[in-house]
Amino acid sequence: MAREFTAQMSVFKGRWRLYVVLLNTTDAWPEFGFDRALPVPTFTERTEALSVLGFEPVPGAEWAWTEDSETYGDPASPVVLIAATRVRSWTGAGS
Repeated sequence: MAREFTAQMSVFKGRWRLYVVLLNTTDAWPEFGFDRALPVPTFTERTEALSVLGFEPVPGAEWAWTEDSETYGDPASPVVLIAATRVRSWTGAGS
């Protein structure tokens, strides 16, 4: 049975990056960088990036968007958008 993880996507250094959170391990988190900040990567582009990393969305999973602030506790700080969805490994990644 494939293990489930959380994949997140956010802007880092002016470009979108997608990464899979691997908790309780010293393994590096699989990461895919998109070559742009705008437009936001499409659902298809995100799915293809996950595939490159050895993951796929869990059937029925949806992307949820959350706002955070760039500087913790500063309400005037620029907003950081973070997207997240549930994924599963089809390569044994994170085993």
